[in-house]
Amino acid sequence: MKQDFGRVAVLMGGVAAEREVSLRSGQAVLKGLLAAGVEAQAFDVTCLTQLVEIASRFDRAFIALHGRWGEDGQVQAILQSLNMPFSGSGMAASALAMDKLRTKWVWRGAGLSTPGFAYASPEQALDLKSLDLGFPLMVKPSHEGSSIGMRKVYNLAELEDAVQEARAFDSEVLIEQFIEGREFTVALLNGQILPAIELKTSHDFYDFDAKYQANDTQYICPCDLPEAVQSQINQLVLDGFKTLGAEGWGRMDVMLDHNNQAWLIELNTVPGMTEKSLVPKAAKQAGISFDQLVLEILRSSLSSV
Repeated sequence: MKQDFGRVAVLMGGVAAEREVSLRSGQAVLKGLLAAGVEAQAFDVTCLTQLVEIASRFDRAFIALHGRWGEDGQVQAILQSLNMPFSGSGMAASALAMDKLRTKWVWRGAGLSTPGFAYASPEQALDLKSLDLGFPLMVKPSHEGSSIGMRKVYNLAELEDAVQEARAFDSEVLIEQFIEGREFTVALLNGQILPAIELKTSHDFYDFDAKYQANDTQYICPCDLPEAVQSQINQLVLDGFKTLGAEGWGRMDVMLDHNNQAWLIELNTVPGMTEKSLVPKAAKQAGISFDQLVLEILRSSLSSV
C-alpha cells in the first residue's frame, strides 16, 4: 500500500555556493516524486518568508538544499518551529555535520578513527610552520560542501596559499592529514547501509570538477573489498552517523589506508540527487530505483517534528 504523504514541497536552490547543484537535485527529486504518484511542487527557496508561506499550504518538505542555510540546520530549525515535517536530519545534526571541524571533534571524542587535524580561525591564530601533521594535507573551508574551496597541498608555501584561498569561503579553515589509499563513499537510507562506491579520479583528489564535470571519474560498485574490511567500513559509517545524531539518510566519505584501516572524513546529510550523484548509484546497485529512493527518503519525514 502506497504511503499517503499529502502535498509535498521540494525545497531546492538556496543561497549557498552549491546552489546550481541543488537546483538540479531538486528537479530530479520532483520528477521522481511525481512519477511515484506523489503530489509535489518544487520551490527555489532563498528566504524565511517563503518557508512560512509553503508550510501553510503543504504537508511536508523534501529538502534538496545543499550547503549553508539549507543544509546546516537553519532551514530545519525554521521548519521545526512551523511544525512542518521534512526529510533527513533535524536541526542539531544538520548543523553539526555541516561543520567539518566540530564533526571531527565529536568523532575524536567518541573514539572513532578520523585523520589528524588542526584549524585556523579569527579566534585561533595558527602558526602554519609549527604544524606536525606532515604532508600532504587537505585544506577545507569548515562549512562548505561539494569540495568547494578545498586544496591538497604538499609543502608550506602551498599550505599558506590554500589557507588564504579557503578563507574566501569561510573564516574557519580545517587543515587535515591526507590519508593515502582508496577513497569510498557509503550511503545510508533509513537504517540500511547501501553498497559502497569506490571513487577513482585522474585529479589530485575528488574535487568539484571530478564530481560534476570530468568524464573520466570512475565509480566502482560493487567494490572488491574483503568481507572483513567491508564490515569494518559499514560499522564505522553507522557509528559516525549515529554519533552525530543524524537521521533518515546521508552519505559518508571514507578513506581506506594501505593497512586496510578505515577513516571517517565527513558526512553529507543532504547528498546530491543529480544525474551524476552517488546515492542514486548506490541505490541502483541495491535494486532500488530512483523513484523508490525518493519515496524512501521522504519516509524519513514521517518521524520528524
